[in-house]
Amino acid sequence: MAKTFKYIILGGGVSAGYAAREFAKQGVKPGELAIISKEAVAPYERPALSKAYLFPESPARLPGFHVCVGSGGERLLPEWYTEKGIELILSTEIVKVDLAAKSLISAGGETFSYQILIVATGSTVIRLTDFGVEGADAKNIFYLREVDDADKLYAAIKAKKNGKAVVVGGGYIGLELSAVLKLNNIDVTMVYPEPWCMPRLFTAGIAEFYEGYYANKGVNIIKGTVAVGFTSNSDGEVKEVKLKDGRVLEADIVVVGVGGRPQTVLVKGQVEEEKGGIKTDAFFKTNLSDVYAVGDVATFPLKLYGELRRVEHVDHSRKSAEQAVKVSSLPKFVSSCTIYIFIIAPACSL
Repeated sequence: MAKTFKYIILGGGVSAGYAAREFAKQGVKPGELAIISKEAVAPYERPALSKAYLFPESPARLPGFHVCVGSGGERLLPEWYTEKGIELILSTEIVKVDLAAKSLISAGGETFSYQILIVATGSTVIRLTDFGVEGADAKNIFYLREVDDADKLYAAIKAKKNGKAVVVGGGYIGLELSAVLKLNNIDVTMVYPEPWCMPRLFTAGIAEFYEGYYANKGVNIIKGTVAVGFTSNSDGEVKEVKLKDGRVLEADIVVVGVGGRPQTVLVKGQVEEEKGGIKTDAFFKTNLSDVYAVGDVATFPLKLYGELRRVEHVDHSRKSAEQAVKVSSLPKFVSSCTIYIFIIAPACSL
C-alpha cells in the first residue's frame, strides 16, 4: 500500500530543509509532511562542501552544518524532524513520478502519494564524460555536489600531500576549490575558457582583482582554453591534463566545476518547462495547482530583469522554498512578499 501524505518535498537539499522549517512555522500537523531524499543524511548547507569541509585543520563535519545555520537560524538535526512530526525518508531514490495520479515510486518499489508536491530536486553536475572527453573516467577526477563527493576529495587531498591539482572551471566551484586546495599546500592550476573568471557575474575589472589576488597566493591561472583529454598512470589515476591549446599539465588531482543541469527528468512532459527548468509563477506554483518547484529547477518571473529566469544560488534555494510553502500551506494566503536574491562573491578563504 502507498504511504500517503498531505505534502511531499521531493529532494533533500537546501530547499527541502528551509521548506520544512517554514512548514513547521505554518503549523503543519504531525504526519502531514514527508521529505524524500536519495542522500543518507538530513538536509545540510551544501556550500560548506567547497569551503570549511576541506580545510586542512578542524574541517567542518555534520551535524555542524545542517540547515538552517547558513542563514543564521537554528540547526535542524534529524531529531528536529521527528519532534515536528515530519517524516524524513532518506536513502530513497524516486524513479517515477506520476503527477496525474499524484504518486511517486522509489527504486525499491515503494509508492508514495500526496495532495501537494514540492519539487526540490536541485541540479546534477555536468561531467566531462558526458562529452566523451578522452580519459575523463580516470581515478582522482572529482566533481563536488554531495557529502560523499567531498569525502572522496578530502581523502585524495590527504593522500596526495604537496601534490599538483588542476581545477577545470572558473566559476564559484573553481574559485572556492582553488582556494581551499592551496590552503592544503597543493600546487593549483585553474583552467577556464572565458576571458576572465565568473563572467556572468564579474566585470572585467572585478575579475582582474580576483585573478591578481589568487595569483599572488600562488594559484596559476590559464584562460581561454579547455581540457580535452587526460592520461593516467598504471594505477588508473590521472597523471596529465591535455589542454586544447596544446599544453599538458601534470596533475595528481583534477576537480571539475563546469556547471550543472537541473534535475527535471522525473516530471518532464508533465509540467510546463522553460529555459531548462520548470516554469512557475511568482509563488513557485507550476501550471498544475498541486505542484510547486523551488531552487535550481524553477524558472520563475524575476522582476529585476523583467523576464523568466532560472537561478542557481543558495539564497534563492532558501527563499523560494519558504515562499512556496507559505502559499501551498495557506490557500488563502495573499502574498505581498518580494524574493530578494543576493549574489555574493566566492568565499575565497585564502
